[in-house]
Amino acid sequence: MILVISPAKSLDYTTPVASVPFTQPDFLDDAERLVGQLRPLSPAALAGLMGISDPLAALNAVRYAEWSRPFTPENARPAVLAFDGDVYDGLSARTLSADDLAFAQRHLRILSGLYGVLRPLDLMQPYRLEMGTRLANARGRDLYAFWGERVARTLADAARAVGAGTLVNLASEEYFKAVRPAALALPVIQPVFEDWGGGRFRVASFHAKRARGMMARFAVRARLRSPESLQAFTEGGYAFAPEASDATRWVFRRRAA
Repeated sequence: MILVISPAKSLDYTTPVASVPFTQPDFLDDAERLVGQLRPLSPAALAGLMGISDPLAALNAVRYAEWSRPFTPENARPAVLAFDGDVYDGLSARTLSADDLAFAQRHLRILSGLYGVLRPLDLMQPYRLEMGTRLANARGRDLYAFWGERVARTLADAARAVGAGTLVNLASEEYFKAVRPAALALPVIQPVFEDWGGGRFRVASFHAKRARGMMARFAVRARLRSPESLQAFTEGGYAFAPEASDATRWVFRRRAA
């Protein structure tokens, strides 16, 4: 199986990390094209486009001004060690072994508004560009049009390379909308994480994001290749709930965080 996760808005380029093998993103030419479109925008224009605060807009204006090729360990960082959000707290990539990271490199992909699809060890320079941003471009009105079928085709190629017959979607709805089903041509399993609260089970965003990262970590560390093996996931107190699941939507529940 191939697993996909979303990127994080928060980035960490300051905490020291161990030296690891690195690769280059597949779609650097496309990323450079998007950066070329974003670089001339003022911080105010970036704030309006992305719906972010003025300080964040100013930070990202600097990021796009400084974005340059080639990517090296001096000006970039492996993606899985650069993202710093709830999913990545659960994944805890900095504590994975070299063999774990090598398995993740083959079986885990990160969807990205700027880079399209990233392998965990692909070098990445800092950015902010959500997949749902309505950035008109030469290919259409938004980033979904910009990426077209290439995200899905890249995931399908990754699945074929490891003999995987299923994609496990641990990404958000915003990002997985970039994966066009016809081009993917793979069955998709959607894990859902629910917590008990207010007299019912429901998805709590913070906990669900962290659980997605924990499930990705579980798959990597256990070297899982079959999606059915994910039903044994019990990290964080979650357990598979067959009575609430169906063939493609697998529900994991817990009663106490």
